[in-house]
Amino acid sequence: MIRIAYTENGALRGIEAADPRITAFKGIPFAAPPVGKNRWRAPQPAVGWEGVREAYRFAPISMQSVPGLGTDIYCREWHVDPEIAMSEDCLYLNVWTGAGNPKERRPVLVWFFGGALQWGYPGEMEFDGERLARRGIVVVSVNYRLNVFGFLAHPQLTREQPQAPSNFGSLDQQAGLKWVARNIAAFGGDPGNVTIAGQSAGGGSVLSQMACKDNEGLFQKAVIMSAMIRSPYCDGGIGVPKELADAEKNGEAFFAFLGVKTLEEARELDAAFIRDRYYEYIRSNTAMCTVRDGRFCVGDPLVMYAAGECVDVAVMAGNTEDEFISEISASNEEELTREAREIFGAAADRFLACPEAHVKTETGYAPVSGIGCTVKSEFLANAAGSRPRANYCYSFRSDIPGWDNPGTFHSVDLWFFFETLAKCWRPFTGRHYDLARQMCNYWANFIATGNPNGKDADGRDMPVWDTYTPEHRSEMIFTGDGPVAVTNEECDFIRLMTEKMGERLRKD
Repeated sequence: MIRIAYTENGALRGIEAADPRITAFKGIPFAAPPVGKNRWRAPQPAVGWEGVREAYRFAPISMQSVPGLGTDIYCREWHVDPEIAMSEDCLYLNVWTGAGNPKERRPVLVWFFGGALQWGYPGEMEFDGERLARRGIVVVSVNYRLNVFGFLAHPQLTREQPQAPSNFGSLDQQAGLKWVARNIAAFGGDPGNVTIAGQSAGGGSVLSQMACKDNEGLFQKAVIMSAMIRSPYCDGGIGVPKELADAEKNGEAFFAFLGVKTLEEARELDAAFIRDRYYEYIRSNTAMCTVRDGRFCVGDPLVMYAAGECVDVAVMAGNTEDEFISEISASNEEELTREAREIFGAAADRFLACPEAHVKTETGYAPVSGIGCTVKSEFLANAAGSRPRANYCYSFRSDIPGWDNPGTFHSVDLWFFFETLAKCWRPFTGRHYDLARQMCNYWANFIATGNPNGKDADGRDMPVWDTYTPEHRSEMIFTGDGPVAVTNEECDFIRLMTEKMGERLRKD
């Protein structure tokens, strides 16, 4: 077991996990503190240390609103500790490894947390890397700057640091990836076998890293969970990068809201003051997210992926059944018909012939998973391109117990992929634990080889998960009774929605 690891900046002593065969190294600095003159700059090199540094605890989380104070589902689920340490000095990562020595070259997972690029942190309890490490994976979770600290744009920044005018949080993630390339061998990891993964804004971060060609060679596979958030019914959507000029105007307005005129003045302000004013500001103004700055981000990552313009890697992607449902906001059949003709044109009759088009909800008609359709359209575009890869599609549809009857809410599958159900308050039973074990198995296999298939813990083969191609539209459905593989079972409605989503991505 590796208890002391020797990195480029110095030696680290890790701590045994609940399973003592696994060592956790927490709070490893991978860049200099982004404070003072380093606020709103690309991450700078970390400073080394003498002796052996204890890496026993997670570092403070990025500046954000205090977790655990609300009554929403995420404050019940994992944002439960309002006393958690928080600091602008936040560029640290964590490693879990079961390697016996640095020469083992185990496959590596680099994890980016979600939270709309406004909230979140690697120490959330569902992200414990121990169960994956027990399967032979070296797990790395990377912290990064959020909200105004991570994604401010301003004309003065653009003038004075044109090579990194914004997207500091994305650059933090990239710096973490480069640290992995240089250092992960010290933990028994293989820098030539790296998978990047994330959920929600973390999955969007994976897409952003894929769309940055500077990252060629830093990772070989990608997992994008609940992050292709678009609708077949309208253009744009969550995750479309902001144009630099618009983001700069937003930054100028925020500086005025702070009561400062220059970058120098803003860098002198207290971080907590900036944080608190920012959350007041976005009550009536645009939140700060990924910026199309012409440097790190040169376009919409989903459009670029569909066009074959991203880093060439195999992808696993999917969604939960109940999240981000798209629909036509019609109040009756007459309005549905009119809007269908506006949206689908010549294909409107085909749409209206589908029984699913006439399903009515409280707010409209024809509910469909926009994420599911987007994933499939992206995989079909990849298959039709010059560099088709083995891509795997999934849908999470398990029942979720609890007094709140939450359904398959956005992020709930994280408990299963990380196999951390035991940390959750929900009354999961044996079959849920069986599903989590198998989902974690599939994930670990993909991280290791690019193919999720393999055997369960009892030696039996798990259901075969085939790639998603035009000829074999295969999908793994994670149900409460276990994984179920389906192929070519999509109805005409889903096929049409997937086609329409592809048209929108090509048009954008």
